[in-house]
Amino acid sequence: MVQSGAASTGGISFGSGTVMTLTPQDAEQIKKQCSAVSAVSPVVRVRTQVVYGSHNWVPMQIYGVTPDYLKVRDWDELAEGDTFTDRDVLGGNKVCLIGQTLVRELFQGESPIGQDIRVQNVSLRVVGVLSRKGANMMGMDQDDTLLAPWTTIKYRVAGSNASQVNQSAAAGSGSGSGTASGSTQVNTLNTQYPGSTWAPYTTPSTTQQADTPQPVRFTNVDQIQIKAASPDETASAIKEIKKILREQHHLRPDQEDDFNIRDMAEITKAMTAQSSTMGGLLLIVAMISLVVGGVGIMNIMLVSVTERTREIGLRMAVGARAGNILRQFLIEAVVLCLFGGTLGITIGRLISIAVRYIQRWPTEISIPAIVAALLVAMTVGVVFGFYPAWKASRLDPIEALRYE
Repeated sequence: MVQSGAASTGGISFGSGTVMTLTPQDAEQIKKQCSAVSAVSPVVRVRTQVVYGSHNWVPMQIYGVTPDYLKVRDWDELAEGDTFTDRDVLGGNKVCLIGQTLVRELFQGESPIGQDIRVQNVSLRVVGVLSRKGANMMGMDQDDTLLAPWTTIKYRVAGSNASQVNQSAAAGSGSGSGTASGSTQVNTLNTQYPGSTWAPYTTPSTTQQADTPQPVRFTNVDQIQIKAASPDETASAIKEIKKILREQHHLRPDQEDDFNIRDMAEITKAMTAQSSTMGGLLLIVAMISLVVGGVGIMNIMLVSVTERTREIGLRMAVGARAGNILRQFLIEAVVLCLFGGTLGITIGRLISIAVRYIQRWPTEISIPAIVAALLVAMTVGVVFGFYPAWKASRLDPIEALRYE
């Protein structure tokens, strides 16, 4: 996530996003030049009321984005309808995608596809419904979302143009959650002389210019969201993004960055640790299951040796050596384990297919895992079947033939 830098006056910093430095062109150059990036989307944010018929709702997120935003958020599959296109972004078309929460609150079971909703008195046609994501790690509802072309949100909903400030800075919140009116209303002294068209301050003074660190002379966006090509390339992607943005903003080597880059390193680290812990616990459970299964196989093989004592004695009497008996019972134990392993793999695969169709969770066959499972089954058969096989190979032929 790339955010604008922080404005400061008199040693007081107003926080990230209070100085407008990011542009759609920055996003285009990142996508074009950064090899470690797979998807890039500029983001323009507003917070206002959405109205449909007699129902209204204030979503947690109203974002102006490009179609790549769905790739950044892994939202490729829609629950219904279709996404807007790059042509819609270029034309500022009045279309949008809505989340499941908006469908529930506004449409009350009615299909939203093709319906018109009003956002800041701007009519937007619903062309698609986002698939359900639920709450994120912070507990925020990710389905309480409206997505539209960033040009539509900025120029139609927010009412901004190239000479106006962005949402977050104008609202004075530094978070980009201000309403559209916050970006156009300013305090003025021009009406202190009724009936006069002359303004007392036609040119900003030095103090006024210092209070506004960077007058906006370009189309700006609140942030840029980026997806790295892979988790391993995140660090290199950040380095490339930083280099590209410094070139785009014409920053000298001695100048500080006028933007902030945030990654999900801490969250990723926490999830990795949690995954490792769960993997360790599952491994312990699997080892216990293997030991229990191995003991069962050993008991079965011992019973088999006992019941087939006369057969073993007969084989030895006609010339079978101890190694032949040992190999015979080891092969039986391994075949028994392979049969059990194959049955377990088949049942597990059927369960994963059922989960995919019932819960809509993607599943995929892991050939290395299947091979490893079969190898472990063979190892269990050799380890726990060795003692019964060794016991059978050490029987005395005469005693075995006399066994009742």
